[in-house]
Amino acid sequence: MLFTSKINKMKALLISGGLIAVSLLMGFKAITSEDNELQSYIISAKNFTLLKENLKQLGVTPSHELKIIDSVAVELTQAQLNTLQNKQKIKLSINHKVELSGMAYGQRKWQPKSVVTEQVDATYVHYSGNYGGGVTIGFLDTGLDQLPGLSRDLNGRDKAWGTYDAINDTVSNYDDEASGHGTHVASIATNSDYDSNGKIYGVAPNAAHVGIKAFDAEGKATYADVIRGIDWALQVKDQINLRVLNMSFSGPVHSNYWDDPLNRAVMKLWQAGIVVVASSGNKGPDPMSIGVPGNVPYIITVGSMTDDYTAFNYSDDKVASFSGAGPTVEGFVKPDIIAPGGHISGLMSFDSQIATEHPEFHDGGRYFEMSGTSQSAAVVSGVVALLLTENPALTPDQVKCKLIASAYSANNSDGTKRYSVFQQGAGLVSAYYAIASEETDCANSNLDIAKDLNDEEHYSGPANIDDDGNFYVEGLGEEYVWDVNDPSTTSDGMLWRTSLEDQSSWQDTATTDGMLWRTNFETDGMLWRTGFGTDGMLWRTSFGTDGMLWRTSTEESEVPTINVNSWVEPQ
Repeated sequence: MLFTSKINKMKALLISGGLIAVSLLMGFKAITSEDNELQSYIISAKNFTLLKENLKQLGVTPSHELKIIDSVAVELTQAQLNTLQNKQKIKLSINHKVELSGMAYGQRKWQPKSVVTEQVDATYVHYSGNYGGGVTIGFLDTGLDQLPGLSRDLNGRDKAWGTYDAINDTVSNYDDEASGHGTHVASIATNSDYDSNGKIYGVAPNAAHVGIKAFDAEGKATYADVIRGIDWALQVKDQINLRVLNMSFSGPVHSNYWDDPLNRAVMKLWQAGIVVVASSGNKGPDPMSIGVPGNVPYIITVGSMTDDYTAFNYSDDKVASFSGAGPTVEGFVKPDIIAPGGHISGLMSFDSQIATEHPEFHDGGRYFEMSGTSQSAAVVSGVVALLLTENPALTPDQVKCKLIASAYSANNSDGTKRYSVFQQGAGLVSAYYAIASEETDCANSNLDIAKDLNDEEHYSGPANIDDDGNFYVEGLGEEYVWDVNDPSTTSDGMLWRTSLEDQSSWQDTATTDGMLWRTNFETDGMLWRTGFGTDGMLWRTSFGTDGMLWRTSTEESEVPTINVNSWVEPQ
């Protein structure tokens, strides 16, 4: 039922056009509007039941049902309005704003609406009574303010475990976070507040949370502090039922994934039964721009999509330009999945450093609009909490499998892929379909994490590069070739496709036979810059049989640093 509704909604939104004039039957006033702009209308029809059904098929929900005049108040794009008028005869008027005269109360710059939960189908899970209760999510970040919405769940129960300060090795019930990043990220996953329309902000509003503070006010940390935070999470996981660890940060790749100490700590968590969700980093859109720890093949690495400020007009959705893209150095397809990250509203104190530096994105109250793969990772962490509430027996590998087997692939209207798997992974996460999925054995089954950690075996993935410099997946067809010089977002219309029979062909492929990168280019070789700047590595294809040369600017005497994801402009 939900699948049919969502597909119909997407089909209805695949309508394009410029400025279209609409003659209002009430007053004959002309209205012009861009196709993708939302306008609030009051609509009535003789067949009121049919009107509500047609709106449902369009994928829109009225904000008000005005029974006294057999009308609804609803926001529609021009394309949606045209479709509705083709379905039935309606009367409509602009939903004009009115205000009291002479009142001078202070007000917010804007009132953020909750849209993320519906975009990832979490709303449907909430309808079943699943709000993520009984699961604790850890946020390894800059700390965590106990703002309203984070301190208690929907039933008024305390859900905050406090904060472990990995920098100073202390534990406190309350944390006065200076940055704002950690609080914002945590609120996307667990905020129990409601917006002005009565919609819940958080993906898993009843999930408990704990802050693990390893980054300072400027969002910087050393490997040592981060690893100490990971170690603490491992120690307390059974005491507080810590099932998910969110890592909304990214650092440059300095070695193979198995040689990086932070990555090894992350692998230990995964092995111990904690689902690790990491951001792909904000160094996109170039290929091979996935950072640490997102380059760990076992974990769930998340990239960003944006709705282009039209929350439920799916035809203009796109992968965010900043979203880190794969493949990894070892040839694994990353990110695994994408989630909303273009301009996400979350909790943040007005005096935090980020809000102070970017006051134009703060609403003057408690909410701040921020973009990045940090926010996308938090969305997926919330979805994982819903999965584990539904079935606490799931292992990390099984959780990852369900997510990738149920995602919405971004396709053009002709059925071809809008983006390569190195940009979107399996596609847009769906909480509802992940829970409904019966798949459990489609992730990491060809990897042995114990042997990897013991240095008995290490793995490379199925990605390769052809003579034209295009990335592709070994053994698959043209659909899995990424022409890096060809813009992939110019086709007409887009839909999110839910039929993903082919995910296991690239998500669950690995080899111990060494890298698959071809070395038969010109004798001078070819240089690949991976988007990490001077601190990054150069991939040269003419050096011996393994074809690799690592160059980094980090001397042995230096302490490697890692940052929360860099600021990017909303999109």
